[in-house]
Amino acid sequence: MGFFAFFGSLMIAGIVGFAFEKWGVTHNGIIPSVIIALGAVILLFMIRVMFNLSFGSPGLDAIIGASAALVLIPTEAAVNRRKRRRK
Repeated sequence: MGFFAFFGSLMIAGIVGFAFEKWGVTHNGIIPSVIIALGAVILLFMIRVMFNLSFGSPGLDAIIGASAALVLIPTEAAVNRRKRRRK
């Protein structure tokens, strides 16, 4: 059962990363946002397995972890990079 929870969490992370980029919350690009979200969910899933700490179901953990990572990763560098390309 843990196998399906892990890969389901990864799918949710990909969707959250894509959605945050499309909604304009982040300005990293689609692929970097998805990679950031996947990394956060993998880390949160490891914490859940090793220490039995979670916010609820694996899906809720995935949404919270991916959202938190995407908000915490600074997007200012991406905005500055985009401004330099336009000049």
